[in-house]
Amino acid sequence: MIKTLLTILLLTPLIGSAAERSAVIIHRSGEADCHTFRIPAIARTAKGTLLAVYDMRYNSRRDLQGHMDIGLSRSTDGGKTWEKPRPVMDMGEFGGLGQDQNGCSDPNILIDRETGEIMVSAVWTHGKPGTHQWRGKGSEPGHEIAKSTQFMMVRSSDDGITWSEPENLTKELKDPKWHLFAPAPGNGITMSDGTLVMPTQGRDETGKPFSNIMWSDDRGKTWTVSAFARRDTTECAVVELSDGSLMLNMRDNRNRSDKSETNGRAVSVTKDKGRTWSKHPSDHGALPEPVCMASLIAHTLKDGRRVLFFSNPNSKTKREKMTVRVSLDDGMTWPAGKQILLDKRGGAYSSLVIVDDETLGILYESSRADLVFQTMKLSEFGL
Repeated sequence: MIKTLLTILLLTPLIGSAAERSAVIIHRSGEADCHTFRIPAIARTAKGTLLAVYDMRYNSRRDLQGHMDIGLSRSTDGGKTWEKPRPVMDMGEFGGLGQDQNGCSDPNILIDRETGEIMVSAVWTHGKPGTHQWRGKGSEPGHEIAKSTQFMMVRSSDDGITWSEPENLTKELKDPKWHLFAPAPGNGITMSDGTLVMPTQGRDETGKPFSNIMWSDDRGKTWTVSAFARRDTTECAVVELSDGSLMLNMRDNRNRSDKSETNGRAVSVTKDKGRTWSKHPSDHGALPEPVCMASLIAHTLKDGRRVLFFSNPNSKTKREKMTVRVSLDDGMTWPAGKQILLDKRGGAYSSLVIVDDETLGILYESSRADLVFQTMKLSEFGL
């Protein structure tokens, strides 16, 4: 069944001063009857519409379990204005339990570039009040809804205006020995050969975190889950490199204690869609992190050059200094002269998007509001 949802245009104010890059506020704490918006993901549809998805955390900032839905805002003018936030994944009072025991979180958005279909995935926890899916028994082995956090997906075939009911992919995707299998927040990709790829994460049979991918060669009807790219890593981002291989850039728990020159994002590469993985030369050291989600996307310029854009809080110790960087050599180097500092005081989770041939956009958690959207001209990076 497809739900038809009312679209209401919200003219969102600009923030910033002459000395500060302007930004569009997507949400301030307390707006839209919602305590906090968190965990942004953004993508551009075939029609040029920007779709921003995120957690709508109604009662507090805390992670699952809690009353939260996956929300959506649409922009048809390149991010200048945005429609009113509305939920697209809401498990209601499933099983007779309240909405505070049926929370959905951590969205990933993937657009099939061949068909235009939009897929938003997230996790759903049923029951388990006071738990967290990444700790203890917050999510357990097996597929049972009352024990394991579930892998959910909604789809849209009309530019994000209407959405399907949530479908549960847990039994198809999750090894029953694992404690958790989940989408990585951010965006998936369509490879040049049409393969759909989503960055994923989970907890193995011992409860230890891992990062990997899942992919589909039949337009998302079925999925193959890859081998682990790395253990003791979690939220990750995937891009296709110029040679057709896949790069996975990962949040690494080792960086909680490592503040030395080896602090940095874990980076692995696969040439066989995740059957085998190897460390990339930029692994640990090229991209500092305070242990936080980050965003990585690829783009082909008009002159044919393949570039990577990366965003995260550029700090080893604190979620601050939200910075966007560029690599012109498949992530081997990230020149200091090709980066833009957006938020000196803050910046946590982020998601990048190509707005048009001349413009890069970013949706992120900032020091000025829960979520803001900003744009940068590619020429600002010397591109």
